[in-house]
Amino acid sequence: MENNETKQKTSVIEMLRNENLRNSLPEGERLEIGDTVQVSVKIIEGDKERIQAFQGTVIALSGSGIAETVTVRRIAHGQGVERIFPIHSPKVAAFKIIRKGLVRRAKLYYLRKQVGAAAKIKEKRDFKKKA
Repeated sequence: MENNETKQKTSVIEMLRNENLRNSLPEGERLEIGDTVQVSVKIIEGDKERIQAFQGTVIALSGSGIAETVTVRRIAHGQGVERIFPIHSPKVAAFKIIRKGLVRRAKLYYLRKQVGAAAKIKEKRDFKKKA
């Protein structure tokens, strides 16, 4: 009896998780480490809502399912800025892939120590932008 009850609770939790999953990327696209992306974030100021773009390099992907997050890094006014975005958050309007990066690491934390041209990532040649 108890086992059946826990299965039912689990299925309700899974149902809610699947209901809140959303895809902010175009069909067939996937975020990968090293990609340069533009994240459109919904900002609420008072009673107004606007969308602010944050463009940078994906240095880490973590989590799975509804808890999946992406860490994006950019240089702003000579300072490194990193933001962690939940992929399925309603605050994230969209992800736009600007260019695909060619890397051989799962996490690009070493970019924090790199300066200038050393912090650049090579571009994948076979990536074709859809207009």
